[in-house]
Amino acid sequence: MNDEFYMNLAINEAWKYQILTYPNPAVGCVIVDKFGKILAIKAHQKAGLAHAELSAVISAFEAKFKDTSLPKNPSKAYEYILANHDGFLNGAKAFVTLEPCSHHGKTPPCANLLNKLGFSEVIIGSYDNTDAASGGGKLLQKNGVKVKFGILKERCDELLAPFLAWQSGNFSFLKLGMSLNGVVSGGVITGLGARVLVHKIRSVLPLLAIGGNTVRIDRPTLDSRLANGIYKTYDAVKTDENECKIGELVCSDYETNIRAFDEKYPSKVNKKNYKTDSNSQKIDSSFCQTNDTFYKTHNANTFEVADTYKTHSTHNPDVFIYSRQKEFDKTIPLFSIAKRKVIIGDDIKFVRSYPLCMFEGGQNLLANLPEFVEYVLIFFAPNFLNLANLSANLKLKLLNLCEIDGEFYGWFKIVKK
Repeated sequence: MNDEFYMNLAINEAWKYQILTYPNPAVGCVIVDKFGKILAIKAHQKAGLAHAELSAVISAFEAKFKDTSLPKNPSKAYEYILANHDGFLNGAKAFVTLEPCSHHGKTPPCANLLNKLGFSEVIIGSYDNTDAASGGGKLLQKNGVKVKFGILKERCDELLAPFLAWQSGNFSFLKLGMSLNGVVSGGVITGLGARVLVHKIRSVLPLLAIGGNTVRIDRPTLDSRLANGIYKTYDAVKTDENECKIGELVCSDYETNIRAFDEKYPSKVNKKNYKTDSNSQKIDSSFCQTNDTFYKTHNANTFEVADTYKTHSTHNPDVFIYSRQKEFDKTIPLFSIAKRKVIIGDDIKFVRSYPLCMFEGGQNLLANLPEFVEYVLIFFAPNFLNLANLSANLKLKLLNLCEIDGEFYGWFKIVKK
């Protein structure tokens, strides 16, 4: 396999977490041993979590030393690996979409990690020109590690572009959900996986923009409630005096703070609108929010508080409603979200006062999309709908295509005429 093959793997992995890493860049890393065998394909997933290089090293370390439990804290995992790696990555190569950092941030420098672990070569796509993190390539070269720059540089630069845009002022993009025949209206179109990903994106957004007509017609909430996972309604059926069987927990494909239930002997049940009789328990569960309380089942008729399981608190973005008419029904759910600012105005340039903004809408928004919005994120549901499809005169360049729960989503750049 050539360098381009491995770098493509790193790029494709990183695109899965585009925007989710805000305010950090999306970065991917592939590690191969000296024989070309792939040891890890990882990406930076979220600010505060391990950088792509450390994440890939952790994955390779855990595969090699299966009985070892690494610390969850990235900095402590970094230190543990340096103290216990036993040279298992000597002669390995790393393919990284962005030059490894050389500074101490929330984690120690990735360039130093690759050097200390004995990597023979680091292949890099894009230069890191930021004042704080640049210089990783030089650090590696100074210590005898071979460094190669510019592999699939155009694709790596495209991956990095949103980060550079919000670093210099603003990155705004349009999100659409559509059927295969281009229907974007008429209710929920995409599946749960796509909706969870959208909520995860909202959970890091400073601002979300939407048209006034869409707000009046759809009466949306525009929150991030699915970002930490979702329960589906299930039945708890009594089997004897002390046991009952619980249906499965539905979570996102990404990190979640909700633990799955033990089907044989559940210790935690989300108590919400329940009814009981001598033979069965029906539990109607709801979305897991911060500080939900869980309950332990003793028998068919009694519950006691087991503990309070805290998820990460979910951030909800401010909302800009693009409308000449300033009056809105304040019972529309988006107005009731705590700690949220709702701004109503007819100057679309307002969104550029925020570093990152996602536009949500359909036909009308697409027809009036401002010039500074150059990127489109489209979720495709694998079906046809018997409704009016989208009409637009727009040329797009595909940057990356990903799969999620049997559906596809793609990042596109608008090609200017």
